[in-house]
Amino acid sequence: MKKVLIITYYWPPAGGGGVQRWVKFVRYLREFGWEPVVYTVSNGDYPIFDASLQEEVPPGIAVLKQPITEPYGIYARLTGKKKGEKVDANFLSQGKKLGWKEKLAVWVRGNFFIPDARFLWIKPSVRYLSGYLKDNMVDAVISTGPPHSCHVIALGVKRKFGLPWIIDYRDPWTQIDYFDDLRLTRYARHRHETMEKSCLDNCDVIVTVGKTMAEDLESISSTRKVVITNGYDEADRAGVGQASDGEFSVVYIGTMNDARNPEVLWKTLAAFRDSGHPLAEAIKIKLVGKPEKVVYDSVKKYGVESMVEFVGYVSHKEAIRVQNTASVLLLVINRTSNNKSILTGKIFEYLASGRPIICLGPKDGDAAEIIDTSGAGWMVDYDDTTHLTLLLEELYNRYKQGTADTPLRGIDKYSRKFLTGRLATLLDEVTTKKQIIG
Repeated sequence: MKKVLIITYYWPPAGGGGVQRWVKFVRYLREFGWEPVVYTVSNGDYPIFDASLQEEVPPGIAVLKQPITEPYGIYARLTGKKKGEKVDANFLSQGKKLGWKEKLAVWVRGNFFIPDARFLWIKPSVRYLSGYLKDNMVDAVISTGPPHSCHVIALGVKRKFGLPWIIDYRDPWTQIDYFDDLRLTRYARHRHETMEKSCLDNCDVIVTVGKTMAEDLESISSTRKVVITNGYDEADRAGVGQASDGEFSVVYIGTMNDARNPEVLWKTLAAFRDSGHPLAEAIKIKLVGKPEKVVYDSVKKYGVESMVEFVGYVSHKEAIRVQNTASVLLLVINRTSNNKSILTGKIFEYLASGRPIICLGPKDGDAAEIIDTSGAGWMVDYDDTTHLTLLLEELYNRYKQGTADTPLRGIDKYSRKFLTGRLATLLDEVTTKKQIIG
């Protein structure tokens, strides 16, 4: 069986979509003739933990772990965070208004932590993997980012061993929506851009999670791009019931921050209350995950606390159960400049539940295309209370009639096993190409 080295920062006990993507690939790669070898950190500073994901890693998988020096202590001191308080690596993407201390931290991060805050892991990792590969050769390498330091590690391995290399872009690098907010010097910007181009030009294939991201990367590199989205795993639903939770519930699962704060929903709920609408008593919004303080503040501002339940973070398995019992699933695309390219992994698990989806976001984006073509639900503009009101009324009537589920079209291509087969095909292609050339 061929072997592939997978370089990733996020791995159980870390939680979140990026972890799920690669745990699922690793889970099924053996079925397609590939033995994964995972390289990750032994002491990652993860914002979310979900130890249950470790149960999905097949027995006998080699997981190589090396320590990392994290520079977030500098950021914590600059911003006055308490000892032990977690630093969210995505604070810039959350749309928060920054104070002067945070602005200083952003400047330090952008100009000294290149390509990101995991840059101190690059040289030790290349050194460690070089020693490992001398005695344990693999047939191909995959790096997944962010953090994009993983790609720089893979570049070092590529230069030493000439192995076929696939880059997995879960989020953009220099094209990320907050890149221009990093307060970069000309030198730092040049380093970011040069480093990214060097990685993209030297790999064999670039995999992205959505087509818009793949199209955007054409301006940087001519290397072949292939879209392999996130997906859903049929195995996750084994033994998980589909029965309603007994109330008209609108469920959101995931992180909710400034950029994803659905003010249009809070306004709509407040209008239901003020007009004496039956939905004011019947509806229950369930937020499952890590909402930022701004969300609590918005709920309080509109006086809709009685209609909103803050469930908190739950395991991936429990999240599946909760979404399966919902009446409606809510998805919010970040309200940012690059929102058309955002394709959250949660959308595919939502699809598998068969529950109707209301998605707040651009009607011409990647998420909209998937929702429209699958018949899974509706897109609503960030400020369109009229459309949202009509949808909630219609779905409430369906709920009362017992006809809430949505007939779906063509979602099999988003199953994790099918997607892993596509990844294995790419691995076969790049390794065969190497053999032909060699």
